[in-house]
Amino acid sequence: MSTAPVIAAVDGSEDSLRALEWALDAARRRAAPLSVVHVRQYAAWGQADVLVAGPPGAGGDPVLDEVRARLGDGTGEPAVEYVAQEGVPGAVLPQLGVDAQLLVLGSRGRGGFASLLLGSNGLAAARDAECPVVVVPRPDREVHGEPTAEPGPRVVVGLHVDSPDEAVLALAFAEAALRDARVQVIAAHPWPPQTWTAPGQPVPPLVDQAAVENETRALAEGFLAPHHTRHPEVRADTRVLPGDAAGHLVAASRGADLVVVGRHRRRLLSPARMMGSVTQAVLLHAACPIAVVPPAPPED
Repeated sequence: MSTAPVIAAVDGSEDSLRALEWALDAARRRAAPLSVVHVRQYAAWGQADVLVAGPPGAGGDPVLDEVRARLGDGTGEPAVEYVAQEGVPGAVLPQLGVDAQLLVLGSRGRGGFASLLLGSNGLAAARDAECPVVVVPRPDREVHGEPTAEPGPRVVVGLHVDSPDEAVLALAFAEAALRDARVQVIAAHPWPPQTWTAPGQPVPPLVDQAAVENETRALAEGFLAPHHTRHPEVRADTRVLPGDAAGHLVAASRGADLVVVGRHRRRLLSPARMMGSVTQAVLLHAACPIAVVPPAPPED
């Protein structure tokens, strides 16, 4: 296992304490150290022309003191360190991901309003961090849809067969191996396809749906083959579904241990980091923790 830490971002909120518990479990499974980070923000740090991070000021940190009391004397596993920073959390936290295995946050912190689904810090970290970011939602998120027919631990992963991301699949299989879970692959394809000959005049599709499903399944199994080889102990099943990928992933999150999605690849005409609409929808609505994986670096 890598010795890079699992980072838990805390701010004293119930959401961040739930994320702390998830991060603690993740560190144990990986035999990795846990780094508990509190970024203290003040009004002056919100200015665009000031340093975004710095050492803690004088005095203790009551948020970290609370976490220390919660975790106990620290003599067990994993090893835990406590880090206080001052700055803008949305800028500081993604930077910490450079040297981390995972960055784990709650879906929202102390700020915002009661119905807020995802806080700005979670969104910024998921969009900008160099490592996978896990967002732990509140337990009261409701997801409608049929429950999975097979009980047991399950990691859900979205696979876009037109542009698969190996880093996403690798994390899903690795997490399933750590959890003795199966991988449920959701490979959605747009349906029905439409061809437009003139404004307002759609042409009925000439493509057979069964053929599209068979081709999608064949492509998916090809992309999954190397991961089956690396993790022969992990069973995977592939669901090829028509229509909205985000809706299928959110529905599959019901009762799952984790949903794994890709962030977004940088495009030539849009070099800034982005998140796709599917990933944003899953972050906002999935009922289980969501792992957002940055794209694999391009090969030389």
